[in-house]
Amino acid sequence: MAIVARLRAPGGCPWDREQTHVSLRGGLLEEAYEVVTAIDAADDDNLREELGDLLLQTVFHAQIAEEEGRFRFDDVARGIAEKLIRRHPHVFGEDHCADSAAVLVRWDEIKRAEKGGDAPRSVLDGVPGSLAALLRAEKVQKKATKVGFDWSAAAPVIAKVREELAEVEAALAARQTDVLESEIGDLLFSVVNLARHLKIDAEVALHRATNKFITRFHAVEELARERSLSLERMSLDEMDALWTEVKARAAAEAP
Repeated sequence: MAIVARLRAPGGCPWDREQTHVSLRGGLLEEAYEVVTAIDAADDDNLREELGDLLLQTVFHAQIAEEEGRFRFDDVARGIAEKLIRRHPHVFGEDHCADSAAVLVRWDEIKRAEKGGDAPRSVLDGVPGSLAALLRAEKVQKKATKVGFDWSAAAPVIAKVREELAEVEAALAARQTDVLESEIGDLLFSVVNLARHLKIDAEVALHRATNKFITRFHAVEELARERSLSLERMSLDEMDALWTEVKARAAAEAP
């Protein structure tokens, strides 16, 4: 906190002094994703470092707020400490919750009381619009589930995915480019729903799939270099042959 205050003070770092809550938004999201990456890699050293970077973001925002006379870092820490105690009466009070499902129900009750006790206008209220798209879709679906607006099994969700894919194909066949974005969005939303029913985090799954693609594409590039081949001059079929070879190697090396 003292270091950040010094960086922001007159005579401090010009870049740090120029930052605002808005200008730091991208960095905050980036640091959060880097923490997730370290967790997925089971890399404790990197996780420790990335958690520090994420903590810096909190300290930075609190410092800006203190300079504007709005709140201080201590207010942030005290606020979350009080909230944790308040929302865990089964630990710090006399309440009893038999399992995690009961804990979540009680959490929502306490949260609603904190907001004034009024029922929300919609069960979907409270999902930030700034969330990553897959995560936001999952949270909206979970909210709808609370009032029973959900399938009870994965089979009808799979059917819905097929239905949405068919609508994408129909739009393509009819050259309805104006509706393709909407149809693709519906398909992605239904895939998130399927992942949720299978208890898979869609955001994490897509990150891992992207990382797997990067790893395999790097291997394709390396294989091409070993054989004095240029990807830019190869046909798609030729590149796909290298991809298949890399994929087969990865499968053979898997434990």
